Amino acid sequence: MQYLGVLALVLLVVGGLNWGLVGLLNFNLVTTLLGEGMLANLVYILVGLSAVYVAATSLMKK
Repeated sequence: MQYLGVLALVLLVVGGLNWGLVGLLNFNLVTTLLGEGMLANLVYILVGLSAVYVAATSLMKK
């Protein structure tokens, strides 16, 4: 995998685990670690962009 693909996959896993924690335990790890500010919002944006990237590149391969 190329560097961008690996980074996108890592961000997707982080985002998925965070949403799992929110759903199961009502615990948001991102805001716990980063606070409710611009840095946490940046993480959410990067996770969303990673999802689009992984979806787009996965569809292109087939």
